[in-house]
Amino acid sequence: MKRVQLSHGGGGQEMNQLITKLFFRYLGNDILLRNEDAAVLSCQGEIAMTTDCFTVSPLFFAGGDIGKLAVAGTVNDLAMMGAEPQYLSCGFIIEEGFLFDDLETIVKSMAEELKISGAKVVCGDTKVVPKGCADGLFINTTGIGHIRQLGISAHNVQSGDAILVSRDIGCHGACVLSARESLKLVNPIKSDCATLWPMIKSCLEQQIPIHSLRDATRGGISAVLNEWCEASRVQLVLEDKAIAVSDDVQGVCELFGFEPYDLANEGTFIMAVPADAAEDALAILRQFSEHAALVGYAIQDTPHKTILNSPWGSRRYLDFPNGELLPRIC
Repeated sequence: MKRVQLSHGGGGQEMNQLITKLFFRYLGNDILLRNEDAAVLSCQGEIAMTTDCFTVSPLFFAGGDIGKLAVAGTVNDLAMMGAEPQYLSCGFIIEEGFLFDDLETIVKSMAEELKISGAKVVCGDTKVVPKGCADGLFINTTGIGHIRQLGISAHNVQSGDAILVSRDIGCHGACVLSARESLKLVNPIKSDCATLWPMIKSCLEQQIPIHSLRDATRGGISAVLNEWCEASRVQLVLEDKAIAVSDDVQGVCELFGFEPYDLANEGTFIMAVPADAAEDALAILRQFSEHAALVGYAIQDTPHKTILNSPWGSRRYLDFPNGELLPRIC
């Protein structure tokens, strides 16, 4: 089996072959194939820019791999600002001895995921480090997108806003945890890893007046909701029974003592819209997921925290997650 050698990052013939026969083969486009030191881009109007590093373990999981995760995660951050993803940079840190077949599988999945949003990888970098200096493969991506709707912000949740969740929660965290612990589940949990731009694009095209958006990655929906409370100085009141959690995810949470609200997602977002736009927004989200739901409302009250109402009439604060539940989750 062919493996990556230190020479593949040395700037010589081997590195040139790696770039041209692998990265250019799957990710090539008119800008990347110019092979310049920097990409020359055409941008109009306001743009959004984001960057992220991906170190997930394991590199391959049910529903995706580190390559799909890197593309989806980056374009999703742009989409959450109402920006259409356009350009990505991509940096690979590869451990010496990494299997070429695995690297090709990862790059192919990146190429497939890029097709969903139409974004292009326009520049990149490759470093190969000695064995033991990295855990297989790390990927860094930076994304640029053209903003289609201004004003979407964590600081813009307003009293009376409806809070919507795009699908059932906790799938990515439960999937990765199951893989690490080699759990043999009757129904294996599949990560929700996915590009969210098509959903956001549909909302923008239907002129949904979105106030806030956030994909609930590390820290799950608990972190997002509490960040919104602090940033917008509101209180969020949610109905526990309205938040969809699959039986399999709930089972994993009970086994390990986690809450599904705290688990990472990679294809799930939270949206705040005016109450009179909630049903229209929900109808659009349900075209993509039957589990999309209106889960609560924002009110002008203190403390600026999230309150969860149980089906039995009790209430509790849904706080920020404490500690690091699952390191290397994305």
